[in-house]
Amino acid sequence: MAGRQFRAPAVALALLLALGACTGNGYTASDSGSAAQPGLLLGTAPAPAPAAESESGSGEVDPARTPESTFAMDVDTASYHYARNMIGQGLAPGVDGIRPEEFINSFRQDYPQPAGSAFSITMDGARLPGGHRVTPEGGDVRLLRVGLQASADDAASRPDARLTFVLDVSGSMGDPGKLDVVKDALRAFAAQARPTDEVAIVTFSNDAELLREMTPVRDSSGFLDAVDSLRPLSGTNLEKGLTRGYEVARAAFRPGATNRVVLVSDALANTGNTAPDAILAEVREAAAKQITLLGVGVGNDYGDRLMEQLADSGDGFTVYVSGSADARETFVRQLPAAVPVRALDAKVQVTFDADEVAGYRLIGYDNRRLDASEFRDDGVDGGEVMAGQSVTALYLVRLRPGASGTIAHTQLRWQDPGTRRPEESGADVSAATLAGGFPGAATGLQVSYVAAWFAEQLRHSDHGAALSHTDLIALADAAASRTTDPAVAELAALIRRSGD
Repeated sequence: MAGRQFRAPAVALALLLALGACTGNGYTASDSGSAAQPGLLLGTAPAPAPAAESESGSGEVDPARTPESTFAMDVDTASYHYARNMIGQGLAPGVDGIRPEEFINSFRQDYPQPAGSAFSITMDGARLPGGHRVTPEGGDVRLLRVGLQASADDAASRPDARLTFVLDVSGSMGDPGKLDVVKDALRAFAAQARPTDEVAIVTFSNDAELLREMTPVRDSSGFLDAVDSLRPLSGTNLEKGLTRGYEVARAAFRPGATNRVVLVSDALANTGNTAPDAILAEVREAAAKQITLLGVGVGNDYGDRLMEQLADSGDGFTVYVSGSADARETFVRQLPAAVPVRALDAKVQVTFDADEVAGYRLIGYDNRRLDASEFRDDGVDGGEVMAGQSVTALYLVRLRPGASGTIAHTQLRWQDPGTRRPEESGADVSAATLAGGFPGAATGLQVSYVAAWFAEQLRHSDHGAALSHTDLIALADAAASRTTDPAVAELAALIRRSGD
């Protein structure tokens, strides 16, 4: 159920994320060793380190010591789609590349559209499914879902877009499922784009080249000629490509339009500066929070970590495409529909009442968590959210005996992308809202739980072991039977296959 909402003034935010080295940080087929053997996709592997805010070995946080759970909103979905691609080929995705929040946010939700605000906030929950073993602390553990829905955009009134495509044409892009898929998707994009939108193309290999200046899409023949000319060359100087792309985007910048760089690459940088810090220094200076970044990852061999962190620090997000159908979905449906930016520097802070809650755990968002003091700190960045996008966070909440009142308050903070004016909205949730059984819970909550525990099992965490793979399959099948969304049926099939 949706909680009450209010708005209050806020201030601007900005975080510069620290990054690891590029080389070897992507998750590729080789990260998991080899093609999967029967029963090995969910085999034994090291569990990821607990989040910094954890107060116990189970990752549970004591609200008496840390009542606030604060994180930057994240609409990335690349982790799930890459894992889907790998499992579909009988390969185990790398453990380090599994991010539960990106699994959760890969599925459609039915949150209400905002009324008089940029976002609606939905807080609901349920008891755990019967097969789920509770935390070592025991007690009455419930699921809490925090759903954030950005207002949709009227396609007829959306601002024009100025898109700079930065296309990787290195030698590795010649592999099947890379440049061939990108070219097909770009042709489909040209067929449906608004004539007044403008597009430029920058390519990069050892060097970067401006292949097409910023030109209205109505000149589709020139665009298609440029696409048809794309050929894989040699090295991958991602630094030069992205720097040149931002130079083009800045030169063509138009106030009031949606100005975006679209980086399409396998992100396997091997020439020039390959350290993310050096690349990001160029991006931050050029972007200046007026040009956002969409990272589109391709290929089995894919530098996920580099792409994700480039997008995070470039006020953007990442997707992964595994073939022509995925690519067309991104370039034909998601890109035009999601072109308008609804919110910049969006952050969430969920505050738990220690009198009602004995402990809580946020599932995922491991590299998006913030200190409570950073929620309203001008020097700390949040996330970018597009029109019509939803963001979901899932918690395990251990209630105190007799809990009956308000157990948590969610506060959302963002900047209006046009005025840079900060805004806030909030909602409460009571213990009674989490009292229902899992079988009767909202379908979206059930899907979120299934996606989250699939991710936990793939990354071999102790939390994933709280539910058997057989029980997870049954829950996935039950959720799929309650919706006509084919993505949920695909999730159920994927979970079943991961245990073969």
